[in-house]
Amino acid sequence: MTLAQQMFALAPAIGQANLSAGQEELLVGKAFWLHEASRQGFGVVPTICLTRAAWDGLQAERGGRERKLRTHWVATLFKLVGRHAEPPGLVVRTSAANRSPGLMPARTGLPAPRNEAESVDPARPLARAISEAFASYGPADAQAPGRQIVIVQAHQRETLRGFVTRDPQTGVLGPIPMGQRAGSALPASMAPLIAWLDGVAGGHMTGLVSLEGDAVRLVSVRPSAASAAAELEAAVDRVSRGSWTRMEAVRRTDPARLPQLLHPRLKSDHAADPIAQGLGVSPGAASGVIVFTAEDAARMRARGRHCILVVTETGPTDIDGMKAATGILTARGGMTSHAAVVARITGKPCVAGVRTLSVNLGEMICRIGDKEFHVGDRLTIDGTDGTVYLGAMGLSQPHIGGAMSTLLGWSDASRTIAVRTNVETVDAARTALSFGAEGIGLARSEHMFFSRERMVALRRMILSEDEEQRAAALRGLVDFQTGDYADIFATMRGRPVTVRLFDPPLHEFLPRTDEDIEETAVSLGFSVRALRQRLERLAEVNPMLGHRGCRLAITYPEILEMQMQALMSGIRAASRAQAEPVRLEVMVPFVSTASEVLFIRERVMAILEAADIPAESREAFAFGTMIELPRAALRAGEIARSVDFFSFGTNDLTQTTFGISRDDAPTFLAPYQRKGIYEYDPFVTLDERGVGELIAIAIERGKAANPGLKIGICGEHAGDPASLKFLAGLGIDYVSCSPYRVPVARLTLAQATQNPT
Repeated sequence: MTLAQQMFALAPAIGQANLSAGQEELLVGKAFWLHEASRQGFGVVPTICLTRAAWDGLQAERGGRERKLRTHWVATLFKLVGRHAEPPGLVVRTSAANRSPGLMPARTGLPAPRNEAESVDPARPLARAISEAFASYGPADAQAPGRQIVIVQAHQRETLRGFVTRDPQTGVLGPIPMGQRAGSALPASMAPLIAWLDGVAGGHMTGLVSLEGDAVRLVSVRPSAASAAAELEAAVDRVSRGSWTRMEAVRRTDPARLPQLLHPRLKSDHAADPIAQGLGVSPGAASGVIVFTAEDAARMRARGRHCILVVTETGPTDIDGMKAATGILTARGGMTSHAAVVARITGKPCVAGVRTLSVNLGEMICRIGDKEFHVGDRLTIDGTDGTVYLGAMGLSQPHIGGAMSTLLGWSDASRTIAVRTNVETVDAARTALSFGAEGIGLARSEHMFFSRERMVALRRMILSEDEEQRAAALRGLVDFQTGDYADIFATMRGRPVTVRLFDPPLHEFLPRTDEDIEETAVSLGFSVRALRQRLERLAEVNPMLGHRGCRLAITYPEILEMQMQALMSGIRAASRAQAEPVRLEVMVPFVSTASEVLFIRERVMAILEAADIPAESREAFAFGTMIELPRAALRAGEIARSVDFFSFGTNDLTQTTFGISRDDAPTFLAPYQRKGIYEYDPFVTLDERGVGELIAIAIERGKAANPGLKIGICGEHAGDPASLKFLAGLGIDYVSCSPYRVPVARLTLAQATQNPT
């Protein structure tokens, strides 16, 4: 395309624009919408445009004798002049594909050039404005200088009014007045323009129109921000108006914005600066008084007060306090830390890994940077982006309306991958079901003991020194587990329930502080000295790679037997109260060899065969394994012959593939990302080229050995849109995520089905 062809009218004062295909390809931003509106027959103020390449050519021509480009430029400027009219004042605007804060604002009221030379002279108003507009884009793109364009318009003497196509908070179709005269209504004659813009743009738009009586002419328009609730309502409304199909509404809705509808968030108009930055590990915002212990959090809730539980890190004994708190703030931990996992299950906002936070329980104070805080001081946290603010900030409460249910219903119509949930309590299961979960893909048995009374029983079992002590401790655990499983089965009403065998990393479940050790000694009837000695014998250098998972069931088969007997008892109890069969799936954690799986399978199947459970539940039973270690992924073909399903635990698989402790990672992952070593946190978004390849290899080898093998994903990546889009292309059958991520997974997987990678 010649430089002369890169100067043309979008909406001439007289007649219609006749653009070539090449010229249309140049149009972005305001220029695109103004031309499209004109082509559809809507009124548009006289508008021309030119590219940076054309402007550079005009400037280069000033130093020589050639005048061809200038002659064409002047002819283009005259297309802003009406028949028998004087040249109008002019307006210069940038027209970028994406809005940037550095772009030049509109220059209005510019005088028309008095001669050809003035039209390109950078010292004169028009040429100076054009030069500054191009300069605001930044350096010219050497590969495509034609992609930077500026528009020039005839200045309008009529009334200019600002508008948005839809209400940015509710999504109601406009025109909605904006700007200085937002209180006065816009003419009804704008309705067709607004409806067209909304249907074609498929998003909220804001702009200017020129009004003269009922005559409306479009001056400028660009995309504008809107709340997640408004976008969702608008998507459903566009379908009802016939602008979109249902599948188009599904495809064009951003899944990452759905959590904003499920959790409180900071009001968008706040101007406060954060006092600290950590990792946003559980979305939503919370404001409240500081407490440092679970007991104080429970007391605050009993008084009806909101509180933020501030700790170095959380453990199983903090569960009651985490449930009582409005939000959680920790100095240590990452996306898969104890605090993060529990917060996401319970729907609590959580910020973890705040390196400037230190907690002194002895003095009951904490420090964030150089600021000191005491019990009762107020903080606000945002678990979406990891920010911490001083004092109480205004919050917007979640808006869950019928639009979300409608859109997710449409998404389910095209989705082929099931969405389950990671839960261990009836309350969490009910929450997940309300969000559309189709089963439980991960019930972590050891998490069922996250209460003080139950923790004593679990610790008694872990600390047992011989088989007799262990058997006595296990009898207490059976009673707890039987009731838990029966309640879970009854809640799920025939939906699949995948129970992971015991996998308690010892450092998460044994007492660590002096106070906790003393309390545990009293509750178990040990002396403090004896308990400390036992803890020293159990201490592991790296407990995440220690005596856990299948290793526990193999070294202590009585633990496996206890859990299976509790599961069988739970099936019997649930079956007495419901007609639907219990669909129990048992999976083995942390395996690395087929022989480990075979050892446990033989014992599990023997217990199943001997159990007195309904035939339908026996037939529905499935036995599987988690794939969490690189060796297991590579030897998947051997393992697959002994199981009905694989479930990839992407948290541990990421940890063991990278050789990164997921709890210690926050200390260096942020600098890695800043320096470009890692593009993103691999515990948030799946590493496709490493961990992803291991998963793909395991699926291929597993299905080659066992064509009927079912494939599930149960790590936190199962709730991340970017990760889900990749995983959906690997031939998986289901994903399982925390309850509040179920809507995100449903929508993302529907989009992945429509647009497979």
